[in-house]
Amino acid sequence: MAMRWTWMAMVVVGCGPAVATDGDSSTGDAPPGTNTSADPVTTGPPGTSSPPNPTTFTSTDTATDGPADESATLDTGVDFIMVPDQDDDPWCDLWDDDCPRGTKCMPFANDGGSAWNATKCTPLAGDPRGVGEPCTVVGSGVSGVDDCEAHAMCWNVDPETNMGECVAFCTGSEANPVCEDETSQCALTSEGVLILCLPICNPLEADCSEGEVCAPINDSFSCAPDSGGDTGAAGDVCEFVNVCDPGLFCADAENVPECAGSACCAPFCDLGDPSVCEVLGPEVGCQPWYEPGQAPPGFETLGACLLPQ
Repeated sequence: MAMRWTWMAMVVVGCGPAVATDGDSSTGDAPPGTNTSADPVTTGPPGTSSPPNPTTFTSTDTATDGPADESATLDTGVDFIMVPDQDDDPWCDLWDDDCPRGTKCMPFANDGGSAWNATKCTPLAGDPRGVGEPCTVVGSGVSGVDDCEAHAMCWNVDPETNMGECVAFCTGSEANPVCEDETSQCALTSEGVLILCLPICNPLEADCSEGEVCAPINDSFSCAPDSGGDTGAAGDVCEFVNVCDPGLFCADAENVPECAGSACCAPFCDLGDPSVCEVLGPEVGCQPWYEPGQAPPGFETLGACLLPQ
């Protein structure tokens, strides 16, 4: 299925990590005017260009001054096994988890920021939490240290409590990713640093949990943490896929009237009822999200509020 637009990435901002869209690895054409980033690209309406960090997730956590203490004990009382000394290259393979026994491969922010941009081996909790169970992180949501089992990470972390929910990594390979849960799909973002099985959603329906947004990721839509904080309204500047309010997406500046940045939030719309687009001005119309005949079942009327091309 071909989408007409390309997208951004996830990162962790203000209140937690966010997600960036990866602009260079798009799987198809997106509707004109959607935003993409230097990270792996997702697709959307036609005529899109790449923003600073498309397809990258950002966290709701705030940036930290340095790496988390990997020998720490969580408030839950779960003790971590000490991490063996690593080679000069700390990167590990999330697909194969090539870390030493007692550790696991995890994404993290290696620059003290709020976006996952690297991987490393971190301690595996002595009594790890399973997928779907509550979890706790050490430091922040992008520290890479949590009490989830191997091949999973603590996701949608509350920056005040450092608690979230364990989410499974995709299995298989980057070329053929698999998620065991049929209601989820593999979201490959942040240049392959995040490989998560996230719930499938429809941006025209309120089918994500509270505190989440339905974001365009890869060639479909997945629920992701809402990391926009007090921003994310129509017309607000955006850099990541999960910083716009529910029902909105990050679109290229050239497609949003009076956008003050490289990309701004714009509403999704129903092709049969384009009235929601009026919030951006009378010149904005509801453009089809998918190429003719390419929309999956249930997404045939999905559109994006953009300036005409």
